[in-house]
Amino acid sequence: MATFLLVIIYLAFISLGLPDSLLGAAWPVMQTDFDAPLETAGLLFMTIAGGTIISSLISGRILKRFGTGKVTVVSTILTAGALLGFSFAPSVIWLFLCAIPLGLGAGAIDAGLNDYVAAHYKAHHMSWLHCFWGVGATLGPVIMAQYISGRNWSNGYLTISGIQFVLALILLFTLPLWNRVKSSNTALNQDLEDQNYGFHEEQAEIVKPLQIKGVKLALTSFLFYCGAEATMGLWGSSFLVNVKELSPTAAAQWVSFYYAGITIGRFITGFITFKMNSPILIRMGQIIALAGAALLFLPLPSIFSLVGFILVGLGLAPIFPCMLHETPTRFGKKPSQTIMGYQMAVAYTGSTFMPPLLGFAASHLTIGIFPFCIVVFVAAMFLSSEKLNSLLKKKDLVKTKNSSSTVW
Repeated sequence: MATFLLVIIYLAFISLGLPDSLLGAAWPVMQTDFDAPLETAGLLFMTIAGGTIISSLISGRILKRFGTGKVTVVSTILTAGALLGFSFAPSVIWLFLCAIPLGLGAGAIDAGLNDYVAAHYKAHHMSWLHCFWGVGATLGPVIMAQYISGRNWSNGYLTISGIQFVLALILLFTLPLWNRVKSSNTALNQDLEDQNYGFHEEQAEIVKPLQIKGVKLALTSFLFYCGAEATMGLWGSSFLVNVKELSPTAAAQWVSFYYAGITIGRFITGFITFKMNSPILIRMGQIIALAGAALLFLPLPSIFSLVGFILVGLGLAPIFPCMLHETPTRFGKKPSQTIMGYQMAVAYTGSTFMPPLLGFAASHLTIGIFPFCIVVFVAAMFLSSEKLNSLLKKKDLVKTKNSSSTVW
């Protein structure tokens, strides 16, 4: 029963990923049809992400009152309706109106399902959960590419909307499953109890989460991670069309390879977590992403840009789920719930503001600054993450010395 419900949750996360990559893939054609400035895509993206932040902040109370299953069904219907509105949009103003429910629906699904999987399933399922988000994010540009070759992007949105409505129907019929699956994963709770936390639990009761050493560095890592991931998805297609002179169809397909890299990477990460710890996976991912970003930055033939997109996707794949999973290990079990909320809020802030800032700068300069910004974002994430690791090692040494002194 629990396994079948997990499959349903994976389907729901596919529906979460489907709309995320559509705007970036379709915008080169939509911009021409609406005669809109380049930075309009950034403002639309900000509107969607703003709705996501709001629904995430209030999701706790809503989930507690109605349950994860019902909230997921309603949220999926909300996003499906918003995408339907995109397909019939007569003007840019209409797009902005539809962007609001699209963001509100996405935030509730994201917060609810992440919390549900963390509470009821083992740790490696978190990587696979985000892998299925990648499945949706990969399929989005692939589907849209079939339509924008004929400049018919509206039918692309209509198709994705139809898929969302079908998924909502599946979720509706499987609602009874959510109540049957009980919180019986005692092994997970025991694992958390037995871990060597980076922060003393007794101090967590008297120190505010933001005063815990390392928390601000962790938040910085989340900020630049989501800034890099969202900027790649939103502006990658425009960069390929305007700088590398690819067709909009080819550009959308190349962006889908980026999301495919994230998807495949997270699927593989789920297995690697049995043999390798999260800090190593995070570091390896950041180095691979930095190498991919460097390929975009260097003046090389277009084919290297495709390799760069794939490498950035593969590199980013393990970082987000592994950083989420490391939270209680880094800072202790008691403050981890509050810190997790801060991390999600900062993550959404990065995806909300960083891509529009690039769009604003590109409209006054050139979209050619895109690879430079990706290199900066990934490098900043890497540096803050490494500084956090160094801080935690020092903290562990202090704990070890204190324990040895107590013994003697």
